[in-house]
Amino acid sequence: MTKRLYIQDVATRDGFQIEANFIPTEDKIALIDRLSETGLAKIEVTSFTSPKAIPNLRDAEEVMRGIRRVPGVVYTVLVPNVKGCERALACDVDEVNLVMSASDTHGLANLRMTPEQSLLQFGEIIEVTRGTDVFINASLSTAFGCPFEGEVSDTRIHELIQRLVEIGVQGITLCDTTGMADPAQVERLCRHAKNHWPDAVFTAHFHNTRGMGLANALAALNAGIDRFDASLGGLGGCPYAPGASGNICTEDLVHMFQRMGLDTGVDLDRLLQCAASLPELVGHEVPGAVLKAGKADRRYPKPKWMEV
Repeated sequence: MTKRLYIQDVATRDGFQIEANFIPTEDKIALIDRLSETGLAKIEVTSFTSPKAIPNLRDAEEVMRGIRRVPGVVYTVLVPNVKGCERALACDVDEVNLVMSASDTHGLANLRMTPEQSLLQFGEIIEVTRGTDVFINASLSTAFGCPFEGEVSDTRIHELIQRLVEIGVQGITLCDTTGMADPAQVERLCRHAKNHWPDAVFTAHFHNTRGMGLANALAALNAGIDRFDASLGGLGGCPYAPGASGNICTEDLVHMFQRMGLDTGVDLDRLLQCAASLPELVGHEVPGAVLKAGKADRRYPKPKWMEV
């Protein structure tokens, strides 16, 4: 039986948040509606953060309420605090994604909070969701290394996963925020997580900063991970992490897995059509490779001299 993988696109949140120009609300909605028809398992629609903090996502309510929901697709949003969670719940989201850092320095730079302070706030946010069916996911940034502090020990990650599970987090995303991970590290950490917390839903979230994004995704797959964040066109990056570049590219990830005979549930041709609209939408080229080169089964005409 072919292994089923779950591909989760974060472009309209992680990607759009750092673009130089504001993407019009109607264009965000139209892109999400097209992505919803591609077979993606989950779409991170937006972030219910302060418009002052991330002006590009100041239209969170309008976008969330304006999209056309497709059965079977999970629509998730990032929430930074209790107020953001209340705003998200008012829009009937399927999931809220909480974000914290594994390192003190990145946590303070990105969130103005240490990991301990983030965990306390998570408890308050989770209380707000009591009585709802909303799924609680937590993204653990710098899980594979911090751009300020360097190595983050496996033991530290294990401790934080345990704390997250104890307070009621159902899903945990292990994030390589600035592309510091290597495949051996990824496989080791992901295998430990899957073995020690079998009831938690784990997602791998890689950036391609140093060209190892797809290799790390393959290592996570080998460790038993079946859910992967990626960003259409390879957009994205953390505004508070020096050296961060885009997420691994959704269409490149899907192309790799499908070439391996794995079931992603995604219509790659439709996904590539969505990616092809990005350069005009964001005003610059995007780093996705398959969009430029075509799928591996693409064939070219023979040289004319061979046709004689």
